[in-house]
Amino acid sequence: MTDDATGMLGDLVMRVARTQRRRWREALAPWDLSPHQARALRVVSERDGVRLSDLAQALRIAPRSATEVADGLQERGLVERAADPGDRRAVVLTPTAAGRRVQREVDDARAADSHELFARLSAQDRAELARILRTLTD
Repeated sequence: MTDDATGMLGDLVMRVARTQRRRWREALAPWDLSPHQARALRVVSERDGVRLSDLAQALRIAPRSATEVADGLQERGLVERAADPGDRRAVVLTPTAAGRRVQREVDDARAADSHELFARLSAQDRAELARILRTLTD
């Protein structure tokens, strides 16, 4: 493959990623959540509670940024903060009932959107794309 064709592949991958991010932001609009908030809510819900430091690590963001994301989720009543029973200096975030409900709704919306986007491809093409992307992932 020539360097031009390889560069074109990189550009296409970036365009698809931008399309997916735009669609993801649009899918989150009914809940007024940012992508960071949605990812944080998923982490907190999946782990049924998480320290702020672990949230920052899971999201690959600075601890200060994780605090800001958690603040936004707490203000919306989607998570609660409590002292970590094992270390009272640490804070643990847990999902509220509303947070769990929103997480399920967001997951459903995201799945529906992904289905719509990838329905453009045949089942065979989707399987091949998944194989290729897994090969390129770290």
